Amino acid sequence: MKKLLAIAIVLGGLTLSAQEEKKEEPKEGWKKEGTLSFLFNQSAFNNWLAGGTNSIAGNLSLNYDFNYLRGDWNWDNKIIASYGLTKLKGQSLQKTDDRFELNSLLGKKADGYWFYSAFFNFKTQMSSTDVNGVQQSHFFSPAYFQFGPGMLWKKSDNLKVNIAPGTSKLVVLSEDLAPAFGVDAGETTRYELGAAVGAYYKFNLMENVSVENILNLYSNYLEDPQNVDLDYTVNIVMKINKYLSANLALQTIYDDNAFKGFQTREVFGLGVNYVF
Repeated sequence: MKKLLAIAIVLGGLTLSAQEEKKEEPKEGWKKEGTLSFLFNQSAFNNWLAGGTNSIAGNLSLNYDFNYLRGDWNWDNKIIASYGLTKLKGQSLQKTDDRFELNSLLGKKADGYWFYSAFFNFKTQMSSTDVNGVQQSHFFSPAYFQFGPGMLWKKSDNLKVNIAPGTSKLVVLSEDLAPAFGVDAGETTRYELGAAVGAYYKFNLMENVSVENILNLYSNYLEDPQNVDLDYTVNIVMKINKYLSANLALQTIYDDNAFKGFQTREVFGLGVNYVF
């Protein structure tokens, strides 16, 4: 876990020294761009004295942006979804990744790079999670909603920071799974009011190597405001050709209502990409 956190911090630091992209006049109307990627891993052994277990694994992910610009108005939207499975010989299928997230950010130009803003964020997973036969979560349980007004500093679609000091957060959980994720036993929702900061920075580290940073911070005014929730993701795409790339995704989450410590995720593999 420490290794993953160190890598994430180093990669985050690289963004500070990366060269700024050339400023271009944005075009009005819709700008849509997305990537559908499939990562595949497979291992096979036969009379291999060093040992090993036959395995097969796959991960399907979607990263889709659809942004709108008209006059002083900006409306940025992003969908992030991923699902992964692995199969070890003699064992049942295991889920390795499960994520669905929608981000929407509306801005009205104030001055310079500053905008009056309103944002909406939704997170959940797509299938059930069982640990030793005990269900821990399933679709829309938990589901996280965040929304609120704020101020947006936006230099480009690839560099922006949104500050929302009056953010509402709603956690939805099925009654049979509570208490968990901060939701009390017998309840199905938990409401919080706090401050949120969302930052996005994407740049080219070198030719055919892009680095995407997504950072979200949240502090709940109503309970333990010093315990700041953190969700930081780094996506690195090392392009081989039009359809193939080596993809690395690192994610670190801290949410003391879900788990008293850092959660980390790493996915690396050769990807087959479809850009649309």
